[in-house]
Amino acid sequence: MTDTAGVDPDDLRVIAQQLGREPRGVIEISYRTPDGRPAVVKTAPRLPDGTPFPTLYYLTDPRLTAEASRLESDGVMKQMTARLGQDDELSAAYTAAHESYLAERDAIESLGTDFTGGGMPDRVKCLHVLVAHALAKGPGVNPLGDETVAMIADAGLRGIAVPQDWPSTSDLGEGEESAGAADDSAGAGDGRGDDR
Repeated sequence: MTDTAGVDPDDLRVIAQQLGREPRGVIEISYRTPDGRPAVVKTAPRLPDGTPFPTLYYLTDPRLTAEASRLESDGVMKQMTARLGQDDELSAAYTAAHESYLAERDAIESLGTDFTGGGMPDRVKCLHVLVAHALAKGPGVNPLGDETVAMIADAGLRGIAVPQDWPSTSDLGEGEESAGAADDSAGAGDGRGDDR
């Protein structure tokens, strides 16, 4: 079982403040915000007590989690899920993101499941997971994570919590539709997903 031994204790203290609890199973800081704060941690597939934890990348920065929650409440997940059923290219790219996530997690320790988190590969269930994956890996790996990060950047966190050079929603195309997706599904998300 992996513990937090290789992670700077100062980072762990910041993450504990961000989460309001002690972090568990942190392997590394996978993304820091432009203002230097840890924002995404890579978590061991099994927590120190042996509990399976399939969420490899975990979003910790409260500014980013608040924006992901806001977008969930605005109905973005439902709109993105609908697009997956209509756009074969998007669906294939999202499936590839799922497979990459699974392979990376299994390289650490296999959990014997193909569950990755966030609803991948056939729906969108938690924007927090997609944002964490996109920020940890950079643009071009998780298309719906990229769009969500772009929406967060365009909402005022570009250069603060999101890299200054992250593609905008207009650069990504479909992201503009997602940004305006407040429909009758508002409130569909609980703000944290059920794998938190």
